[in-house]
Amino acid sequence: MEKHTLAPDTELLTEIAVAYYQDEITQEEIARKFGISRIKVGRLLKRAKEEGIVEINVRYHPVFSTRLEQQLLDRFPQLQRALIALDQQDGDEQRRQVAALVSAHLAQNLKENTVVAVGQGRNVAAVADHPGAVPLRNCHFICGIGGTHRPGDAINADHISRRLAKKFGGFSETLYAPAYVENRALKEAFMQNGTIKETLDRARKADIALVGIGDMNENSYMVKLGWFTPHEIIDASVNQGVTGDVAGYDFFNAQGQHVDTVMNDRVIGLSIDELRKIPCVIAIAAENTKAMALLGALRTGAIDIVATSAQNIRTILSMTQ
Repeated sequence: MEKHTLAPDTELLTEIAVAYYQDEITQEEIARKFGISRIKVGRLLKRAKEEGIVEINVRYHPVFSTRLEQQLLDRFPQLQRALIALDQQDGDEQRRQVAALVSAHLAQNLKENTVVAVGQGRNVAAVADHPGAVPLRNCHFICGIGGTHRPGDAINADHISRRLAKKFGGFSETLYAPAYVENRALKEAFMQNGTIKETLDRARKADIALVGIGDMNENSYMVKLGWFTPHEIIDASVNQGVTGDVAGYDFFNAQGQHVDTVMNDRVIGLSIDELRKIPCVIAIAAENTKAMALLGALRTGAIDIVATSAQNIRTILSMTQ
C-alpha cells in the first residue's frame, strides 16, 4: 500500500475535511487513502471542527419554525411575526443568529422614509453590526433613549442608531439627553427642554421601534451602568414580582402589568405606553434566560414582533398551555 505524502498540519486537516464533508468519502476510505488509522481520521476530523476549518451549520426546516411561530401567534393574536433562531450553546453565536433574522426582516420591510426608533443594549447593537449587503433606503433612525455616561460604548443607543443608518441608508438623530438621571425632578426638567422634547416627539411617531427585553438579574446591563443597585433589582423581583423590562427601564410583571418601583422615572426614553402607539415594535432577546421576561413583555400588548431563540419560544408555549 502506497502511503500518501502528508501535507503540513493545516493542509492535512483541510484535505481530510473536504474529502469527508464535501466529497462524502467514508472515514474508512480516507484512512486507506492517507495511510492512517480509522481512529486517527476521526480525531483529525474533530480537530478540524475545533480549529474552525470545518463549521457545521444545522438549520431548522422551515416547517418547524413556521409551526412554532404559528403556535405563538395563536396564543398572542396581537403579534405580527415571531423571528425564531436556531438554538446555540454559545451566547454570542445565539445573539448573532437572532440579529441575522432581524436584519433580514428590516432589509425586506424598510421602505423609503421609514422612521425607526432605536433602543440600546447588546441585542439591538447586534442587528446594526450584522454583516451582509442590504438594500439601502432613505430612512430616519431616532434614538428612543438618551445616552449612557460611557463614551464610545458600542451598545449606546446613539452609536447603534448611527450604525443602522449607515447599514440601511438614511440618517440618524441623536437624543441629546442622558439616559439616566438621579431623580424624577431632574428627569422632568430635561423633558421640558425643547430639543429633547422634539426628538422624543418624533420617536413617538416612528413606524418601527427596535427594543431589547431585560430580565431581573443583579448582573444586568442596568446594574453594570450604575443606574440601579443589585439590591434594587432583587427587591423589585422578589418583593414586587417584576419579571422584566422593555428597553432597559419600563418594568412589568409576568402578567404584563406595569410595576411601580423605586427605579421608575430615572430614565429618559420611550415608555411602554408610548411604544404601544408605534405600529411595529420589534422586541429582541437572544438569551435563553429571558423566557419569563419575554412572556411578560408579550402580555403588555406593546410588542408586535418578537425575535428570540427556539428554546425561549418553546418555554413560553409550555408556560401558557
